[in-house]
Amino acid sequence: MNTKDHELMGRMKISKAVATMAIPSVISSLVTVVYNMADTFFVGQTGDPLQVAAVSLTNPIFILFMAFANMFGMGGSAVASIALGGQDQKRMRQVSAFITYASLAVGILFAGALLGFMQPILTVFGANKETYAFAKGYVFHISYGAPFIIWSASASFVVRAEGASREAMIGSMIGTIANIVLDPVLISGFHLGAAGAAVATTLGNILASIYYLWYFIKKSSNFSISLKYFTCRDGIFSGICSCGLPTAIFSTLMSVSTIVLNQILVAYGNAPVAAIGIVFKANMFITFLQMGLANGVQPLLGYNFGSGDRERFQKIAAYTRKCCVIIGVLATLLFFVFRRPIIGLFIQDEEVIYYGVKMLIAYMLSGPVIGILFMNMNCMQSVGKAFWATLLSVLRQGLLLIPLLFILNALGGLNGVIYGQALTDYIAVFLSAVLWRKCKTYNSARKS
Repeated sequence: MNTKDHELMGRMKISKAVATMAIPSVISSLVTVVYNMADTFFVGQTGDPLQVAAVSLTNPIFILFMAFANMFGMGGSAVASIALGGQDQKRMRQVSAFITYASLAVGILFAGALLGFMQPILTVFGANKETYAFAKGYVFHISYGAPFIIWSASASFVVRAEGASREAMIGSMIGTIANIVLDPVLISGFHLGAAGAAVATTLGNILASIYYLWYFIKKSSNFSISLKYFTCRDGIFSGICSCGLPTAIFSTLMSVSTIVLNQILVAYGNAPVAAIGIVFKANMFITFLQMGLANGVQPLLGYNFGSGDRERFQKIAAYTRKCCVIIGVLATLLFFVFRRPIIGLFIQDEEVIYYGVKMLIAYMLSGPVIGILFMNMNCMQSVGKAFWATLLSVLRQGLLLIPLLFILNALGGLNGVIYGQALTDYIAVFLSAVLWRKCKTYNSARKS
């Protein structure tokens, strides 16, 4: 690690260090938002609510891809950051090699499962006779892109761990720009519809993967994807998977809860299903702004914990939480004011817009505070308390949300079920504050 990196991680003014690391991460997150919005947006321009509903129904598959990408990426970033703080270059190379080959292996398994069991999977996801053909076309083309989707996403986290936020941002932008350019060409130009969106997504991730391959081979002095560094021993497998497990469980349970929600909504028709798909993508802007900020400072947290500078660790965490709240409030207000135009951007169908506006208001309620949850979870992971962060993930997307969806549906029908996520978020934020306070107390007691 060079002197410049030491200055950034360990000595630079807190606000400047956070800005240096977080701004590229936030941009990358917004690029991810645009990337995820692109498919729904361009499919929506066909004016066909059924195709929009089909893309919404298949969203859990992409979320599952991200579950493993986040586990390898966030876990690898945490382990690599600590190794960077301890100047252990061999361990950093083992991390990059592990996340590369583990991502490819999991992606191939996903592709095989989706191609072999497509019909029962889509039936479980809520596809009906009106949406099945569109959903099948999308899933077919997204399935063979699984290895590239998972690896390019996980690689972006690990690249950021050595302070290369700009390079990580470039990789994300390559995939996103390619997807945005290809979407209208394939969806409308070649009349592929929803299937064209999947082809564009796969091609975009292949290009991003090529960039990260170049970065690891030619650019990075700390990382390597050589097979000689691949190992599951020496705490590499357990360290990466345990640190990244909270985020992976969060994404997996998000997929499950999305399936449950789609199953509930499809009883009210295809329009609410199409609307919730648009709302998920639109609300990502508020969520990912804060998630990008929290993820951006993770290498700073890991480095300072690894180097033993607990005071700087706490100052970075406190400053970033304040930034998350400010950004969350401003973004939520913006979305509330322009709620109808935002939904109308995706599709000009009055029934879908009607449901979409109601749902967006409900989902925005937790926007001002959700960043606190992400920060507290990242802090726990950075100090090796992955179990507590995992517990929060399980509660937020599983043990709390799924039962609440059924309860609120029984009590208030469609008007009740749409508030399940916001209610769950507030409970999770409160619990995260309690658990992180206990975690700080425990670490202080050990230090003394």
